[in-house]
Amino acid sequence: MWIALTREVSPALGDCELSYVSREPIDVARARTQHRDYQRALETLGCRLLVLPAEPGLPDSVFVEDVAIVLDEVAVLTRPGALSRRAEVASVAEVLRRYRPVLAIEAPGTLDGGDVLRVGRALYVGESARSNAEGIAQLRELLAGHGYAVQGVPTRGCLHLKSAVTQLDNRTVLLQPAWVDRARFADFRVIEVDPAEPHAANVLRIGDALVMPTSFPRTRQRLVDSGFDVTAVDVSELQKAEGAVTCCSLVFHAGE
Repeated sequence: MWIALTREVSPALGDCELSYVSREPIDVARARTQHRDYQRALETLGCRLLVLPAEPGLPDSVFVEDVAIVLDEVAVLTRPGALSRRAEVASVAEVLRRYRPVLAIEAPGTLDGGDVLRVGRALYVGESARSNAEGIAQLRELLAGHGYAVQGVPTRGCLHLKSAVTQLDNRTVLLQPAWVDRARFADFRVIEVDPAEPHAANVLRIGDALVMPTSFPRTRQRLVDSGFDVTAVDVSELQKAEGAVTCCSLVFHAGE
């Protein structure tokens, strides 16, 4: 069984951290409606939802992906690169302890879950403004005994590695070549985003299905033409907060 851990939208979403997008007014009520539609899409694809309540004092807390990495054997609590987000970790940790032994990144390391792309037993970690060399080194050490290979990947012009590349299946990735070196993923079949949709590389894989925003129809068509089953959801208000479809959930198997 797939479990999808989500958190309701904070009323303070408009005060979110921003790095690479301009601040725009956010309609929080609409963001909540879109988030509910996203949650329903996950349920339709076979996930059992775990829903944490909104955190009024934590604007970015709907983006639960950034505060933990859930693997088959363990969960790793991150230490987010933005100071304002570190208080998000504790409540997610409380839930994850029901399902996995829990490890943690410690100071001075920083690591955002949005920088961690898992493909099999390999973890590609974005060398970004939010994830530093110490955080990546700690992750490598924590997971060495579990058989995971951790390698850093430089990014440019984007918030997280998964802004630039995500997994479509066991041998295919969706990639934005302006933000990450395509050669880093030379062992995979690479589908590039449509040039008119620079932010389209972030898609969420659940089993054999994909979830992506409705705002990238050209890239979606590339995926459909390549044989992928794609569910599109409107997350336009969450995108104003520099969020994406992977950010809003932690998806893992219950029994692993």
